[in-house]
This record gives sequence, structure tokens and C-alpha cells, in this order.
Amino acid sequence: MLPPYLAKAVANPPDKRLPWYSNIAPSYFGTFLWIAFFQSMAVGTINRASLGVCLAALAVAALLSHALWYYVPAMLGMKTGFSLYVVGSSTFGTKGGYLMPGLLMGVLQVGWYSVSSFFAIKFILTGFGFEARPGSLPFILVGILWGYSMAYVGVKGVRYVAKLSLFLNIIPFLMVLFVFYKTQPGMGQHVPSDPNSFIAFTMLIQMVIGFFATAGAAGTDFGMSARNRRDVCLGGLVGISLAILYAGGLPLLSVAGAKVLFPHMQGLTYDAVITALGGWLAKAMFLLFAVASIPPACFCGFIIGNSFATMIPSVSRMTITMLGVTMSIVLAVTGVAENLVSFFTIAGASFGPICGAMVADYLLSGRRWAGPREGINLAGYIAWALGFVVGNIPFLPVSDQVKTLAQPAVFYSFLTGFAVYWILAKAGLQPKTVAMPAAIVSTGS
Repeated sequence: MLPPYLAKAVANPPDKRLPWYSNIAPSYFGTFLWIAFFQSMAVGTINRASLGVCLAALAVAALLSHALWYYVPAMLGMKTGFSLYVVGSSTFGTKGGYLMPGLLMGVLQVGWYSVSSFFAIKFILTGFGFEARPGSLPFILVGILWGYSMAYVGVKGVRYVAKLSLFLNIIPFLMVLFVFYKTQPGMGQHVPSDPNSFIAFTMLIQMVIGFFATAGAAGTDFGMSARNRRDVCLGGLVGISLAILYAGGLPLLSVAGAKVLFPHMQGLTYDAVITALGGWLAKAMFLLFAVASIPPACFCGFIIGNSFATMIPSVSRMTITMLGVTMSIVLAVTGVAENLVSFFTIAGASFGPICGAMVADYLLSGRRWAGPREGINLAGYIAWALGFVVGNIPFLPVSDQVKTLAQPAVFYSFLTGFAVYWILAKAGLQPKTVAMPAAIVSTGS
């Protein structure tokens, strides 16, 4: 018997599909306009390389994100009309799909929700003139209020947030452009203080793809709403590749320019640039960035509930969402969620090999979805385990030289997942497929 998440799956029919510019592109673009993406983009990068090298790294990351992490999951979603949880049952099995990508997506969204909450709390307090110190009473109180209210909206009213997000995305889009304009006079004078182009180049790729890895796998869910391959491609090129260059490149250049214009600026984070601008303008921008964080927070809350409730249907969606969000709030108010680079590395190591294995499965199956595979697909699990280890080399007790050469670890974790799945599948470790009760919707290739 198929588990409930497969037995009850219903494909999204062709008449429910929409053009790329009305769903895929704006949704993904909004993800990259979230300040968590570019907050630490300049840390450890612009002090090591020229702006040209940094922008080239962003361009490479933009193409890799689209071609390797997004394209195949989105094509699977478009061809079948099914979500990531269903499509992943081929790569990981009907039982194996419970954990990967099912529950793992929910666990990582708990982390993303903590990141979203941390910056929203920090910006709200800063905007109103309070000290934004993790662990302080104001930080905890705002964290609790923000965390639970956004989660509630994510469960009860996410469809309204989806409509509102198209307008809220305009706020960070314009603010990023405004800060770029204010800081551009200093950009031409940027000189790296600790030159090491290799580290800067690979670190930027690691940060971008690490941030995007879970959203790339979720391309299956976006692909469900695509009409054809053209929608998949154009939606990804605009919403992912172009968005990375805009939302990554302009803030990176802004930090470099601000460091020249404001030599006493504290650190190389994006909020340091806003602070350096000073006065009422800075306070207003902090509050506006907090407002712009509403859609990411609600969507994270929705995915937490959707992931856990789909795999554990015996618990209500609201209950399981609030349990996950409680952990997120703890991570946010204690300041753990501030360490973005480490979190991006873990997220990339978790979903890099998942995407790699899915790509291998897709190609081996003749560029189609093979269907659910019985039990646990050992090829998928072994590929994930080895890829996860490779992706976490920067955290292992190895020499600094090895850690440096292992970057971008998220890219190597993808390659490991792809290669191991391919070899094991050829060796016969894939279980046989089982029939789905719902008809698979195909819209071509």
C-alpha cells in the first residue's frame, strides 16, 4: 500500500497553470530580495577581492543555481503536476520519502524561520530606537509576538500574503537601489585589504547556493504551476539568475562604496551601511525591511506546517506549526540564528546531494519521473549521506588548507550526490517502481 502522502496526491491540471511572470519569477525574485540573502554578502569577500571578481562569482552562482538546483526539480513538477514530496519518492522511496525530502524540508524551514524572525526583531527594535540585543527582554517579547503571529498567518491566511507579497517586494527592490545610489561615489575607490581572490570567489558561490539550495529543490512545487518548459526556463532565469545579480550585486557594491565613504562604519554587513546613512532615513529603512520580511516569515511558517502535517497527518497543522515555530523563536531570540554563513553551509549540505541525486534519477529515467519506488531507495540515501559529509567539510576537524580547497562545499555536495546515485543506480540498488492511483499530468518537455 502507498503511504497517505502518495495515495492522496492529486496532480495539478493544465488548466490551473499560469505564465512564468505571474508565479515563478516574482516568487523567486522576492526570496532573494529578503535581506537575509545579502546581509552578510560582503563579509569575507570584498576585503579579499576586487569588485569585478566578486561580481563574476555571483554570475557563476546565478547560473549554477538555475541549471543544477532548480531546473530538474521544476521540470519534474511541470511534467507531473506533483509536489516535491511526491516526486521525491522516486529518488528516496515511498518510505524513504517521509524523511527526505519530506521532514528534512520542515526541519530546515524551522531554521529559516528563526533567521527571518531574528532580522525582523532586530530591525523593528532598531527602527524604534531600542538596543537590539539578543537575549534582552525587548528582544524576547518582540520575538514571541512576531514569531507566533506570522506563523498563525502562515497557517490561516497565506493565500492573502501571497497576493500582498507582489507589492511588498517593491519595498526592498527600491531600497536596495536607493542605497546603491547613495553609496556609488565610493565604489571606484575600493581596494581589498586582505587579497585572496580564490577564497572570495568560492565563498560567494557557497553563500549564494547555500541560501538557495532548499528553494531550488522546492522548484518542483513552482514547476507544478508552469505550463511548459519555456515557463520553467524564463521563470528561473528572471526569478533566480537575474535576481541573484540584482539582490546580491547591488548590496555588495553598496557595502564597498559605504566603507570608503564612511571609514568608521562598523563591519561589512548591509545593516551597517543603513546605520551609516544615519538619521530618520536609517530608522525608516529598518522598519521597512521588517515589513518586507512578512512574506518570507509567513511562507516559512506555511511550509513548516505543510511539511510536518503531510508526513504526520495525525497531528493538526496548527499544532505542529506552533511546535516548530517555538524552536525557531528560541534560536532567534538567543542570537543563534545570526550566524548566516554556517546556516547556509548546513542548508546547502542538506539539499545539495538531494538535488544532485534527483538530477541523476531524472536523467537515468529518460528525462521523466519514474514514479514512486518501493520502500527505501538505498541509492538515494547513500548518495545523500556521502554528499552531506562532503558539504560539511568546513565544519570537520581538518586543516585550514583542506577547508579552503573544499569550497564551495555545496557544489561538491551536489556533485557527490549526483555521482553516487548514478553509480549505485547502475549497480541495481534502485527498488522497483509502484503505480500511482492518480493520473500523472504531462504537459510535454
